[in-house]
Amino acid sequence: MVRPLLFLDVDGPLIPFGAADYPLFPPLPDRHEHPLLARLDPALGVRLAALPGELVWATTWFTDANDVIAPRLGLPPLPVVDEPHQADFADLHWKTRPLVTWAAGRPFAWVDDEISAADRAWVAAQHPGAALLHRVDPRTGLTEADFATLAEWLENPIENPAENP
Repeated sequence: MVRPLLFLDVDGPLIPFGAADYPLFPPLPDRHEHPLLARLDPALGVRLAALPGELVWATTWFTDANDVIAPRLGLPPLPVVDEPHQADFADLHWKTRPLVTWAAGRPFAWVDDEISAADRAWVAAQHPGAALLHRVDPRTGLTEADFATLAEWLENPIENPAENP
């Protein structure tokens, strides 16, 4: 059996933005690094790799995710959805169509902080396989509850489960 795909956004899910009172740009040892990288928890890599899904970057970091994010998480280079921005529907996220195309009918989970009702409806209508569009709170990033939801769904992908709005 082919493992489901697990499409990963970086900013928000892996690099949380924090609460309103959290410093926007925490200090880093190297001033030439992206200022938000200090918020990246290296322990996430082990947790992500343990999930029963095939990890794929779905982020505006594109291939930079393999150069900057993957090493900090202890992950190998991952495939990257790098299709150009296609905003043909005002309410549809630019990643939605490319992710469905990439999945080509395979079950997939998409972890992002910008998933909307329009994305859910479009995927339900256009993707023949099971899909979990899992919205992560960008203030906190991935939590224990998110990992539990992803692990359970990836073990037994079901079509269009009720998901967090």
